[in-house]
Amino acid sequence: MLIPGEVSLDYNDSLAVLSKPELIARLRGKDGLICHIVSSIDDEVLAAAPTVKVVANVAVGYNNIDVAAAHRRGVVVTNTPDVLTETTADFAWALLMATARRVVEADRFARSGQWHRWQWDLLWGADVYGKTLGLVGFGRIGRAVARRALGFNMRVLYQDSVRADAAVERELSVSRQELEAVLREADFVSLHTPFLPETRHLMNERTLRLMKKSAILVNASRGPVVDEAALVRALQEGWIAGAGLDVFEEEPKIHPGLIPLTNVVLAPHIASASSDTRVAMATLAVRNCLAVLDGKPPLTPVR
Repeated sequence: MLIPGEVSLDYNDSLAVLSKPELIARLRGKDGLICHIVSSIDDEVLAAAPTVKVVANVAVGYNNIDVAAAHRRGVVVTNTPDVLTETTADFAWALLMATARRVVEADRFARSGQWHRWQWDLLWGADVYGKTLGLVGFGRIGRAVARRALGFNMRVLYQDSVRADAAVERELSVSRQELEAVLREADFVSLHTPFLPETRHLMNERTLRLMKKSAILVNASRGPVVDEAALVRALQEGWIAGAGLDVFEEEPKIHPGLIPLTNVVLAPHIASASSDTRVAMATLAVRNCLAVLDGKPPLTPVR
C-alpha cells in the first residue's frame, strides 16, 4: 500500500541480473516494478505477482516485457521515449564516424609503438561529407540522426512503414524509399527500427548483399535486427566495408566471428550511456511508476 508522502522501496543494488525465481520472490507483495531490458517480464512472472500494477521499463524498447500478458492482467507498461533520442543519435554518429575513419584501428596502432613516421597510405578510411545516408526506421531517433546529416550535406533516404509528413521530409531533406533501394544506394546504413517479429534478421544475407561493397552498416537499435552470422560473412568476404555495432543478438554474448575483425567497431550497448540521459531515463520511469500507483495516467504508456 502506498502511504502519502512515503514509498517502501526494495532496490536490487547488485550488478547481477536476478533470475526468474529471484525476481518472482522479490515481487511478492509489491505494487510496482521499475526494470531494465535485461529483466524478462513474461506471463509467468506477472502471474506470480498479482499485486503489481505497473511495470516501468528504463528503456525505449520493451521486447523484454510481454505487453499483451500485462494488459490482460490490468498491468500498465511504460517506457522512456524522447529522453534518450538525442544521445542515441549522437552515438549512432559516433559509430558511423569511428568506422568510416577507422578510429579504433588508429588508436590501437598509435598505442602499439608501430607508428614511426607519417605515411601516405596509412589507415585510409571513407569520407562522410556529401555521401548518401540510409535510415531504416524513421521515428524519433532516425529523425534525429537525419537532422545531424544536414551538417554533413548528405543525401538522406529512409525506409519506414509509415511515411513522414511532407513538412518533416522537407525540413530534414529526406526521401522515403523501399528498403531495397535504400540498401542499394546508401554509403552508410543506420538501423533505427524497433525489434518486432517482422524485423528479426531484417539484415540478413540477402539484404546485406544488396548493400554497396564500400558501404558501412550501423546498428544502435536492437541486436536481433541483424543476423550476426551473415554479418560476419559480409565483413569477412567483403560484401560490405565495415560495421559499427552497439547491440547484439544475444547480449552480452558477441558472435565470436566479430571479435577479431578490424573492420567492425564494437560497443557494449552504451548508446544512451551519458550521465544526463541515464538519470533522465530513470527519473521518467520512477515518475511513471508513481503516477500509476497514485491512480493517475502514466506519462509514457506502452499501448
